Amino acid sequence: MSHSSAGLKATEHDQHLHAQLCAFNSAFAELGLRFRWDAPTLYALAPIDGEAARLASYIERHHAHLLKAYSIDFLCEAILGRKNAQAPGEWSPGHVAPQTGSKAAPVEAPHGGWDWGEPNLPALAGA
Repeated sequence: MSHSSAGLKATEHDQHLHAQLCAFNSAFAELGLRFRWDAPTLYALAPIDGEAARLASYIERHHAHLLKAYSIDFLCEAILGRKNAQAPGEWSPGHVAPQTGSKAAPVEAPHGGWDWGEPNLPALAGA
């Protein structure tokens, strides 16, 4: 593969990664969930087979309190429904390696400036 072909493939992969992250983060915000994913989080979840399983693993590990009020299936369905409306399809790491220095474990990123007090923002209770 030539340098230009490899560069184009990497750019397409980066654009897909960005679109998937934006769609997930938008879905989280629309549902009033106070977490946000970044590229290292998505790469850390990549070994888990299937988007719903990745999401379930993240919620169970970092937001288990939500499971007192909602089933994991309900949460995953709600999030993935909104995410897929914006960016259908599943992200996979493919052959492009993550940037060096990325964290090995998923981390809960700060809400990144979302205005959680915005009126009329639908939210899951206890989120």
